[in-house]
Formats: sequence, C-alpha cells, structure tokens
Amino acid sequence: MKITFISDTHTKHKQITHALTGGDVLIHSGDISSMGYEHEIAQFCKWFNEIDNYNHKIFIAGNHDWGFQDNVEKVMQIVNSYKTITYLQDDWVKIDGVKIYGSPWQPRFHNWAFNADRGEDIQQHWNKIPTDSDILITHGPAYGYVDRVIGQNEHLGCSDLRVKIQEIKPKIHVCGHIHTGYGYVCNEHTHFFNASVLNESYNYAHKPIDIEWDKTTNQMTYLN
Repeated sequence: MKITFISDTHTKHKQITHALTGGDVLIHSGDISSMGYEHEIAQFCKWFNEIDNYNHKIFIAGNHDWGFQDNVEKVMQIVNSYKTITYLQDDWVKIDGVKIYGSPWQPRFHNWAFNADRGEDIQQHWNKIPTDSDILITHGPAYGYVDRVIGQNEHLGCSDLRVKIQEIKPKIHVCGHIHTGYGYVCNEHTHFFNASVLNESYNYAHKPIDIEWDKTTNQMTYLN
C-alpha cells in the first residue's frame, strides 16, 4: 500500500499539490484552515476532492478547525457534498482490509478547538479507539514521539495517548500539530509520523511523506 501523509496545511494546501505523487491513500492529520471558517473548509474540500491520483483520501480536523466543532451541520453539508473524500471524527473506515481510525482531540492548548484536559477528560476520547486499529490518525502527537519544538527539550505530546497506543499497538500513528516535530520514529510495534508541512512560521518547509507499507509484516519503506 502506497500512502502519503500530510498535515497542518492551514489554507496553504495548494502549495503542495505538485508534491502529491499519487498512491493508494492520502491522509491529512488536521489543521486544514486558519480558524475553521466555512469558506476555508469549502476551499480545502474542493481541492482535496479534485486530487485524482489517490484511490482514497482521508482527513481529520485539528485545533484550528473550529467549524467542525461549532458549525457542525453546515460544515458537514460541505464535506458530504464531495464523494471522493472521507472525514473521520472519532470514527473509522476500512480500506483493503486496513482499519483506519481518526480523532481530532488534543491535550488542552490555549483556547483552541477540540481541547480536552489531560487525564479522564481526554481518556474518554482515546478509549473510543478500536483495539484492532491498524492506522491511527490524531491531530496531536503522543508523548515522546515526534512532539518537540526545535530548540526546546520539552515533550508536548499526550501521555494518555501514548498509554493507549502502547496498549493497542497500531501499526502506524500519524499526527501533526507540532510543526517542527515533523519526521519519523519507530518502536517495536508502531511507526510514528508527524506530517506537518509548514514550519513554526507557517511557511511550507516539509515535504509530504510518501511510504510503501506492507500491512501484513508492518515493513515500511520511505519513498522520498
């Protein structure tokens, strides 16, 4: 399965069109907009729908994407008007036998969308993740994995999410949110990707991540 990961395009999605090389699945890990305005969501969905070199296109919301929290009915009318894209919010889809689950929640971060307090508040969201998930998409990273701002030593990821991942052991976890956390690490069970394409100054700085992945062996090869 050839998969492309992107995240945190913040209305600048058209800048990466040329870098989307095509494949089986394109996954966006949230923050498609600046503030989740209707017109921003509509513009993103139109662009996402028009990408024609992937068999499946999946995205979740992020902390900037307020419309998915505060203007749900109207926003979902926009999303559902396009038939080639899939939006996941605490939900899953199965593609070629691969179970993909998406969730927008994150530990409280200023006054943004999809905030939850660490501990029981956010655990209720992570407890919804199916134990047989193959690919997990969340907006924010798990603690200790692709979750640091360059030049700072503090891990910013969610420790409760890390516990859940250690429990269910998805083959792949992809996120964004911490722009300079862009990159890849792996433990013995899970491949962790931060696919943020913008840097901390909101400039396009990181390429989409292309991989070739064997769902049976969980072997992964970088293609770029």
